[in-house]
Amino acid sequence: MRIVIAGSSGFLGGYLRAALAERGDEVTRLVRRPPKAPDEVAWNPKAGTLDPAALSTVDAVVNLAGTAVDEHRWTEGYKRVLIASRVDSTTTLAKTMAALPESERPRVLLSSSGVNYYGDTGDRRVDERDPAGDGFLADLCRVWEAATHPAEDAGVRVVRLRTGLPLGKGGGFLKPFLLPFRLGVGGRLGSGRQYQPWLSIVDWQAILLFLLDREDIAGPVNVVGPEPVTNAEFTRALAEVLHRPALLPVPRFALRVVIGEMIVDALASLRIMPGVLTDAGFTYRHNDVRSALRSAVA
Repeated sequence: MRIVIAGSSGFLGGYLRAALAERGDEVTRLVRRPPKAPDEVAWNPKAGTLDPAALSTVDAVVNLAGTAVDEHRWTEGYKRVLIASRVDSTTTLAKTMAALPESERPRVLLSSSGVNYYGDTGDRRVDERDPAGDGFLADLCRVWEAATHPAEDAGVRVVRLRTGLPLGKGGGFLKPFLLPFRLGVGGRLGSGRQYQPWLSIVDWQAILLFLLDREDIAGPVNVVGPEPVTNAEFTRALAEVLHRPALLPVPRFALRVVIGEMIVDALASLRIMPGVLTDAGFTYRHNDVRSALRSAVA
């Protein structure tokens, strides 16, 4: 397949490029700087500019672009950056695809979103049939997903990737936990009763390849592992895998001091189930959080 990736330089983008290269796909990377290699094409999502030739006659577009939510306190200015970095890139891709002649249009757009779409679900299991929840990240996911509509209206198969917490080497959800846990000072966050929708990076790679190839799947897909665990369970599993204690819980008030408003979403319970993937017969390589963590920290 010929595939264009936006957001290819990030944690997930690197893993996707590796998976596509392994199976022999041809990848073009969209970059915001002058291109430095033959497989790069410049674009400016903030200005809404992208040469339509970059998407013409390719098979698929994968959109992973977006500023990280956890790199800065959520000031009003940073919230605007988070929204714009996602909506601008998605809108630019979707409108460019829609403007192409039908014979030149990519067949599929895989576009990132997040499990925070559902808000805090408590102990309730939810899947793709459930409505959007409340909160800043839920609102962000709604407008992010809505930006794909021009491509969908033009007949492109659009898959909205409501991604959980991928566990892999080199970054992602696991990165800030490793040092304190290896030093023996890790612990649960708050009460530890909140659910976390983890998945291994190996399964994340496999899911994206699966969705690229399955022409019968469109709409929202929860890109999560087979069974979420509570933060307390995750903490025990990580401590066990690293052969360290997990005795020092981080109280809610301390988290509020460090991360401010982000605490609402950091401690949200997300008991998200992979309904579409289960129904489609996807087979996980890592069915439990311990095996995923062993793979990630090996």
